[in-house]
Amino acid sequence: MDILYRTRSFRARGWGLLGLLFPILSQATDLSAVWQAAQQHDLGYQAAAAGHQAGQTQKDQASALWHPTVQASGTAGRMSSQSQTQGAQFSAPGFFPATNNANFNTSINGGVLQRWSVSARQPLISGDRLAQGRELDLKAQMADLQWDSERQKLMLQTAQQYFEVVLASTALRVAQQQQQAVEQALAEVQQRYQVGDVPITDTQEALARRESIRAQVWAAQANLQVKQQALVNTTGMSLTDLNLAAPLRGALPDSGAAIDQWIADASTHNLQWQEKTLEVEISREEAKRYSVAAAPSVDLVGEVDSDHLTGNGDYGSASNTLRTSLVGIQVTIPLYTGGMRSAHQDEKTYLARQAQLSADQLQQQVVLNTREAWLGVTTGIQRVEALAHAVKATEDRLASTRLGQQVGDRSMLDLLNAQSDAASTRLAWLQARVAVLMDRLRLSALSGHLEDSDLQLVNQQLDLPESISPVVPPSLPPAKHP
Repeated sequence: MDILYRTRSFRARGWGLLGLLFPILSQATDLSAVWQAAQQHDLGYQAAAAGHQAGQTQKDQASALWHPTVQASGTAGRMSSQSQTQGAQFSAPGFFPATNNANFNTSINGGVLQRWSVSARQPLISGDRLAQGRELDLKAQMADLQWDSERQKLMLQTAQQYFEVVLASTALRVAQQQQQAVEQALAEVQQRYQVGDVPITDTQEALARRESIRAQVWAAQANLQVKQQALVNTTGMSLTDLNLAAPLRGALPDSGAAIDQWIADASTHNLQWQEKTLEVEISREEAKRYSVAAAPSVDLVGEVDSDHLTGNGDYGSASNTLRTSLVGIQVTIPLYTGGMRSAHQDEKTYLARQAQLSADQLQQQVVLNTREAWLGVTTGIQRVEALAHAVKATEDRLASTRLGQQVGDRSMLDLLNAQSDAASTRLAWLQARVAVLMDRLRLSALSGHLEDSDLQLVNQQLDLPESISPVVPPSLPPAKHP
């Protein structure tokens, strides 16, 4: 449970201190709004959507493998034909008696050809088509999994980028506050040095600290701009629209279940592992396409052909017409392919083995990542509570050190160190809260159940009235040495 809701004495003081870091702005942008914008704008997500639509067509391809196919063709052009028949029997009822050893010769040189054909084929039995259809169905299922995986990936990315901007902005504010404190301390110690109240070393320490903190401010400014641009690229929102809120409210969500239950869930429903499992099945179906059992095929075939050739030849004007039609069963059995089929089958078998080992390795990694995320949530909550106590302790130390420096019991370096520790501890407390929230989202993603409701759970932690302005900080003025 969040220590801010358990320790009344720290709660009032803590909110006052944190309010210095998070200026009050209206119309803050919550995580759900940023997520909705990311779905509409992120280029990677749009590409994944197109890939998902392409994958869905594979279901139709699998069904079409067993549908009849009809093909028509036509040819027109010039053609020459010579035919000779010898030893034929010729008869003409009512006119000529039967004549043996008759010869028939026809000739057309450069005649006009008109040819057309219509053929139809209905697959009946085919091991290759059966395996190919299963492969296409599995690829369509994989497209669904990849789409869900890309959606969860973008959700995590959006949340990560959201909080990176929040932390970068907070880090900049901490550095700017430290810079302001150092400038004030430097002015004070210079005055006291002039009247001989403090040694020259205090002035030198303050000057060194000022230059160091100036470098930190510049680095924090650059880091903030990079994080902001990454979120803009994902969401398409302008910087003026991105008034992000820090997760300062409410008790942090716990893991919700024991580690064994999360591991069992992730081992079964993790989307990346399911994809790998489908890859194994697809590889096995590809190997079946080249097996001996898949080689023969039986088809119902039908065909109508017509050839018509007219022109002049060696024996005068001539015309030849040939029309055929066929309906029957066609059996195809490959007898020899030069070893190509067996080589393909061996390749696909080894690839299936590779895919299986890769799936087993991924499952191990999923279990490890799940355990890591679960521990990140459970121990992270305790760390947040400890840092909340540390914030109070560093603030008390800062107050005591400031008083001691005023009466001469503490040096300026002691005061500057106390100020730095107090600011750094406040920032570490916020970073720890963000880490718990992100680990909770990762835990849901690893189990394959990351949904919009998880972002709503995170939204409950956002201090929406107290938001962080993302406007790029102005440049710092040059340092003025005394």
